[in-house]
Amino acid sequence: MDYTRLTKKLTLPVGAAAPSRLVYDDLVATAISRSDLADDVRGINASLALIQQTRGGTWPTEPVSEDYDFVDLVWHELEFREGSSFSYVVRDAAGAYLGCCYLYPMGSRTLLSAELIAYDVDVSWWVTPDAYAAGRYTMLYEGLRHWLAAEFTFWKPYYSNIQIPSIG
Repeated sequence: MDYTRLTKKLTLPVGAAAPSRLVYDDLVATAISRSDLADDVRGINASLALIQQTRGGTWPTEPVSEDYDFVDLVWHELEFREGSSFSYVVRDAAGAYLGCCYLYPMGSRTLLSAELIAYDVDVSWWVTPDAYAAGRYTMLYEGLRHWLAAEFTFWKPYYSNIQIPSIG
């Protein structure tokens, strides 16, 4: 069967809601919103090459404008509210912007295949160059693994970044 044109719907258990705030060590992920606009534009534009190196994919292809990112953030808010995907801004405990992480339906970011159809959620993330230099890329991966095991225990995650850290 050709799965490449399919997208699996994300489903939460009846009565469950995706957490709007997740904490791991000193990482704090909150549902991304238009209030994150200024930090998000700065973070994305400072991280273009690093996002391609670590997360991969087709976004971003060029620096983003505030107008473009505003629409994107409002879209992420809508998706979160409707439960079709969950995007989080990641900060440290002091509030410094570190990057973002995404929980997407399988097939929306990564083409489905016979091997990938068994997974429930496509997990990806990126951090700014300063956060990467400080080891936050690996720490966020650890945080995502923790959150998917503790907060989203009903999903089998697929980590789709092209650079997956080795952790012990």
